[in-house]
Amino acid sequence: MPRFFSQYVAFVEAVNYRIGRIAMYGILAMIGVLLWSSISKTFFLPSLWTLETAQFAMVAYYILGGPYSIQLGSNVRMDLFYSTWTDRKKAWVDAFTVLFLIFYLGVLLFGGIESTQYALQYGERSYSSWRPYMWPIKIIMCVGIFLMLLQATCELIKDIAKIRGVTL
Repeated sequence: MPRFFSQYVAFVEAVNYRIGRIAMYGILAMIGVLLWSSISKTFFLPSLWTLETAQFAMVAYYILGGPYSIQLGSNVRMDLFYSTWTDRKKAWVDAFTVLFLIFYLGVLLFGGIESTQYALQYGERSYSSWRPYMWPIKIIMCVGIFLMLLQATCELIKDIAKIRGVTL
């Protein structure tokens, strides 16, 4: 494999590793928001912002942790047949199926960018009573989808290397 591919894989995986490790702590932010929501509903006036803030935190947690999850191989596979295959056959199947993921993420990113442009251009807000701007979470979603697309291409490169008998 050309050196460029191994450098690309190393760079993308280093970025996704760091972002994934930081995103792991997003669950604590979501827990804090939901804790405040419970406290404010019990002892004070209910806050308008807590539900949507928790939803936005969950989206950021999920979407920014996705590439890290792919990198660790903790995505779900149908293990009925997969566990009995050789590493080379697994690489062939993974290389084929990751093409569908790359296509899906490409379409998702295209739609996400258009939706983000709309949100920025027209100042799109949520329909709730709190009415937060939508562009911050849409930008986070586009970044997460882009990082997931990069990680999927890394997985394709690693599978091709495994098929060829090369280690990266």
